[in-house]
Amino acid sequence: MSMLSAARTLAGLLTPAGAGRPWTGWSFSAGWGSRETLDVALVRPELVVEVGVDVARDISGRWRHPARWHRARPDLSPTDVTLFDSPSRQHRGSE
Repeated sequence: MSMLSAARTLAGLLTPAGAGRPWTGWSFSAGWGSRETLDVALVRPELVVEVGVDVARDISGRWRHPARWHRARPDLSPTDVTLFDSPSRQHRGSE
């Protein structure tokens, strides 16, 4: 699937955040050291997606390399996923 078709599929699965959500009025950088800002559309944090990440993190705990999109998981809810900072980081999709 091309990135454009993946983006279109993903857009159809997202719900606008509405007023009063965190990050309203914030600006987001296009990358480390960049002064370019991104236009963003805030959405509700309800969709689970699979991403691939490098294990390298900086001193603040942020990933040093971009996350890579794999696929949307509309079959899962956020409560089905183990959080990164929880004691058990096992992959729940293989149960």
